[in-house]
Amino acid sequence: ETSAIFITDTPNQIKKKVNKYAFSGGRATLEEHRELGGIVEVDIAYRYLTFFSDDDELIEKLADGYRKGEILSGEMKQECIKVLQDLVQQHQARRAEVTDETLKKFMTPRPLER
Repeated sequence: ETSAIFITDTPNQIKKKVNKYAFSGGRATLEEHRELGGIVEVDIAYRYLTFFSDDDELIEKLADGYRKGEILSGEMKQECIKVLQDLVQQHQARRAEVTDETLKKFMTPRPLER
């Protein structure tokens, strides 16, 4: 239940999972992170953003700031949470519009038209 973000997760579940379980590329201390920067290549929140965010400019800005130590792990996770919550909410809203009648229409066998 904590191994992935599911399309049935609530916004609060998404927030908890990302904050608690998403591995961070941040350094051991704040001082070290500010000095050396974070490692985006191993940061799970960043990886999720590269897959689920359409905003390439934002992704590049976050990666650059993270590498420079200007953006912290918690800030990266907050951006990830926003994107995932929005994506899942949109899916859930569209899924709620599907009725049994719609499902039956698509699942009923019918001859192929040539």
